[in-house]
Amino acid sequence: MTHGSLFSGIGGFDLAAQWMNWENVFHCEWNDFGKKILKHYWPKAISYDDITKTDFNIHRGRIDVLSGGFPCQPYSTAGKRLGKEDDRHLWPEMLRTISEIQPTWVVGENVFGLVNWNAGLVFNEVQTDLEAEGYEVQPFILPAASVGAPHKRDRVWFIAYSDNNRKSRRTGEDESSCKKERLQKRYQVQQSSKSNNIWEFSSNTKSESCRGKCKRGRKVLQNIQSQFTNGKSSYSFNEPNYWKEFPTQTPICDGDDGLSIRLDSITFPKWRSESIKGGGNAIVPQVALQIFKTIQEYEKITNNL
Repeated sequence: MTHGSLFSGIGGFDLAAQWMNWENVFHCEWNDFGKKILKHYWPKAISYDDITKTDFNIHRGRIDVLSGGFPCQPYSTAGKRLGKEDDRHLWPEMLRTISEIQPTWVVGENVFGLVNWNAGLVFNEVQTDLEAEGYEVQPFILPAASVGAPHKRDRVWFIAYSDNNRKSRRTGEDESSCKKERLQKRYQVQQSSKSNNIWEFSSNTKSESCRGKCKRGRKVLQNIQSQFTNGKSSYSFNEPNYWKEFPTQTPICDGDDGLSIRLDSITFPKWRSESIKGGGNAIVPQVALQIFKTIQEYEKITNNL
């Protein structure tokens, strides 16, 4: 399967895709430190910089899974929580990219604070926008502890599936003629969405105009939820990527350099600062892996039908 990542950071989603033996086609990151790490591990992937200045139409119909942890700072309790007034509110750019690429699957991630920011305004908007693009959507609250991590780290995950995009990719159909129809549908969904119970993460949170569509995708969304029960994952991390052997240093600091003045063209204090920031912004790849495994299992079943 093919995978592309947005707001790639230090490559959490890309690492999970690599564990799945998927092809990392491209990543998009504008932080210099993150770009060095992405280039080190995935030198063959196309590297994009600023999402706001990138046209992704070249990948239209060629990506199975598009992932992205769109910036969390506007909603994080650690910041000012300016939300849509923050320049880092980049969900609209991720939505534009989804519209241009038309992937079969979308996996989005953000901080738990997104759920209650402004009574769930953006939380609901993300689902409504994806539904208007023809996706069946299910949000989850999944902590890192659910895959055995020694910390909680609650995160909101949006899993979206489009059966139409999957069929279009199979037949090579061009859906550009449907652009106007999708825009009209988005407006209708936004007008009809009246869900107030943002804690009820089920099909009941979906707008009436989208309810019942893409039913084939609902099964995999339910399967993902079943993988995370009682705070434990059904997947055992007894491979080389187990927590105790998980790398704690980045390749930007090669070897045992000690406290040298410069490390790979970056000062030690800056390397330390960027490493902490990169880890703080990163997803836990083991959680993404669990989601990716379920997606692939569903794809295998569907391909055999």
